[in-house]
Amino acid sequence: MPDRRPILVTGSHRSGTGWVGEMLAASPDPRVAYIWEPFSPLARPGICPAPFDRWFQYVIEENEAAFRGPVRDMLDYRYHPAAELRATRTPKDLGRFARDWATVITRRRSHPVPLLKDPIALFSSEWIADTFDTRVVVLIRHPAAFTNSLLSKQLRHPFEDFLAQPLMMRDLLAGRADEISRFAETEQPPLEQSILLWNVIHEQIARFRVARPDWIFRRHEDLSRDAVQCFRDLYGRLDLTWTDQVERVVREHSGAGNPQETTDPASHRRDSAKAITAWKRRLDAAQIARIREGTDPVWRAFYDDDDW
Repeated sequence: MPDRRPILVTGSHRSGTGWVGEMLAASPDPRVAYIWEPFSPLARPGICPAPFDRWFQYVIEENEAAFRGPVRDMLDYRYHPAAELRATRTPKDLGRFARDWATVITRRRSHPVPLLKDPIALFSSEWIADTFDTRVVVLIRHPAAFTNSLLSKQLRHPFEDFLAQPLMMRDLLAGRADEISRFAETEQPPLEQSILLWNVIHEQIARFRVARPDWIFRRHEDLSRDAVQCFRDLYGRLDLTWTDQVERVVREHSGAGNPQETTDPASHRRDSAKAITAWKRRLDAAQIARIREGTDPVWRAFYDDDDW
């Protein structure tokens, strides 16, 4: 009998979590339901009305009261129309409301395996795994590639969201409290933001690799070099059914002929092998040297000198 426990695809954002989630959702047996970033402050409350009002919310048993019920409802495909209506502001919101409610009703009837695609849930992933018996896939990305992606998207991070979570600062980030406070008080250049954020995220991933040996850890670069073989392996590890059709989907989304990068956030089609080294063409030597210095020694847990 196939394993029907929920799946969490998390790790560094800009590491291919959407791509991996979409490819796993191609499984014909068991069917898999792709759920987009429910821990994000931008998520729709009808899907999960938990108060995720901070980026990288940290949930543990000590503060789970406001989160456990809504996340359980999401995994059981219970929609919250009243919560969604309170957040509805535009005709687009109304259209999304109708679409999401219909989708959840359909899923509740067939009950596919829930797949949470959510890098924003990284710091809560142990709670998710333990509370809801969830299988976890964690993605890792090279610090220069991560930085290149953030710079190209002009993404900033509100470091005050870390400081606003005393449990997170106590349990996970005490060693970087001064640095995080400085970044929260005075906005730093985007390159420096990306360095600190990569360190904070990947320090936790390095800890998970030791504490959670049953989880699946994959580097974005390894998936990109041989997508078919790597996804076939993931299907096997997650007890999903690999078919010729699934292989075609993987090839279509990773093969030559796709763009190396795209401005369409909804598209996961890439020439994955060429995309690995896009950062070498977009970042200059001084930027690369600063990223390498700023993320040392954390990057050494995942990469070698040859990866630079």
